[in-house]
Amino acid sequence: MSDIAALEGRITAALDRIREGVARQSAPVAVQAPTADTDALRMQLDEERTANAQLEERLRRLKDHQDGAISDLEGRAASHAAILAGMEAEVQRLRASNADLRDMTAQLRSAAADGATSPELINRATIAEIEALQAQRTSEAAEMDAIVSSLKPLIEEA
Repeated sequence: MSDIAALEGRITAALDRIREGVARQSAPVAVQAPTADTDALRMQLDEERTANAQLEERLRRLKDHQDGAISDLEGRAASHAAILAGMEAEVQRLRASNADLRDMTAQLRSAAADGATSPELINRATIAEIEALQAQRTSEAAEMDAIVSSLKPLIEEA
């Protein structure tokens, strides 16, 4: 029976310790008055918040600037693509005109070798030559337009 009494005492002591621990945890925590360290930490926190807000604003401005630059570059790329398409069309026209001119010249040479010169053939050859010259001039004008449009942004930046 003495063992039971000893165990009972130990259990009672353990329960008392548990009650004290629970009472300490449920007791209101005393709020300490702000100290100089706390005030300094709050000031540092406010400074960091201000710096963070400034950095976020700077990041937003940089992103807006970057988006504007990307839009500008996309517009310029589209413009260059249109110019290139126009130049390609002019080159194709020039090639076709030159092919016609070569064909007419070959026909004229053949007719001259046979001793028969036809005014109609000479007229068609002259028309083909004029068309080739016009196509070449148009192609050169398109090329100059492409050069000017490429240089224009550089001149505006300077």
